[in-house]
Amino acid sequence: MNVIWIVADTFRQDHLGAYGKMPEIRTPSLDALAARAVRFDLRDGMNYDRGFQTFTAYSGQMGGGGIPQGAASHESEDARYAWRYESDRNAARTITNAMEWLQLHYMEDFFLYVDTWDPHEPWDAPSYYTKLYMPDYDGEIVHPVYGRWQYMPGYSAELVEKAHATYCGEVTMVDTWIGYLIGMVENMGLMDKTAIIFTSDHGFYFGEHGGRFGKLQFAKKPDGTLFQFGESNTKWDFSPLYEELASIPLLVYAPGFEPGRYGGLTSAIDVMPTVLDIMGFDAPSWVEGQSLLRRMRDPSLPGREFTVTTVPFANPGDAVHAVDDRLRRLSHANITTITTEEWSLVYSPGDTRSELFHLASDPKQERNVIAAYPERAHAIHEQFVRFMEDTRLHPRLLEFRKRLLI
Repeated sequence: MNVIWIVADTFRQDHLGAYGKMPEIRTPSLDALAARAVRFDLRDGMNYDRGFQTFTAYSGQMGGGGIPQGAASHESEDARYAWRYESDRNAARTITNAMEWLQLHYMEDFFLYVDTWDPHEPWDAPSYYTKLYMPDYDGEIVHPVYGRWQYMPGYSAELVEKAHATYCGEVTMVDTWIGYLIGMVENMGLMDKTAIIFTSDHGFYFGEHGGRFGKLQFAKKPDGTLFQFGESNTKWDFSPLYEELASIPLLVYAPGFEPGRYGGLTSAIDVMPTVLDIMGFDAPSWVEGQSLLRRMRDPSLPGREFTVTTVPFANPGDAVHAVDDRLRRLSHANITTITTEEWSLVYSPGDTRSELFHLASDPKQERNVIAAYPERAHAIHEQFVRFMEDTRLHPRLLEFRKRLLI
């Protein structure tokens, strides 16, 4: 069995039409794949070249959009400056290369991993894509502030709305090129012996939860504005992981499996053992994920009791690589979100900023009910502590996270 695993960086689950959450989003190729696949309502949230016989990367994304991050940014800026056509974009070049590779190897058994990068910022797909969502789009590229837009001079709700339109445009551009790839797979007669997986790594905030615009949040400078990429002594501040970041799409098409939907809790760590299972291999004993094939055969099987969404654990004052290759210190410990079938605990260690949401009645996480249901919050936190103990988290990090303050 062959496998094609497609990852689109920063692709929010609610921006894939097949999930039915935003009907205005145009993703016909992925919707068509979803109609033939099992759609997972997955909630969770380098070394790309390791283990591959062939590996190709393109300049133009890392450090792009005027965000200085070392030598890679200069190379990327030069590449982006030379773009003239849609085919110059990273998603297009990556998919084109994947299609060329398939033409050489489609008669063999293969595993093909494709990472489109887009719809990662800066969002600069050709303007005709953005005009699908903002007909009067003027071509401006809006860069995220990695914090609340209200703290950055010159930003407004209208500007964030424009940024979201450019993001939606990139979503549709990515969908278009994935459609070309799937079309070639079909033309080659590979659909009856090739599994196709689509997922992402995380989502993005576009003004939700009080104006957040980014992924993590920079700390404020003495004048009340936010630090920016490239400035010295930048720090990450309180950065909660709500559903816009933690809930990601997962589509798994595998020959012989009926299309459908699985509603139980699954985690991103379940994808790798699923790939191994599709290819007829057992996962190593140290793998914590679980193959999803049993649940694809029988959607009535229960999912995980809970999932844990986090960036690598670190305590206040630690320096971390959280977004790029630059070390930045934490003014606040990393936030962790623990999700059950009905509830989401956004856990803030060391202080009283933890939040509890009843996802069944409040999917957008607009009503923090931790004061009304403290026993529920403590029960979920106890599950988290047992998880950290079972996975042998370093005592320095574990002890700091053993208490839930309300």
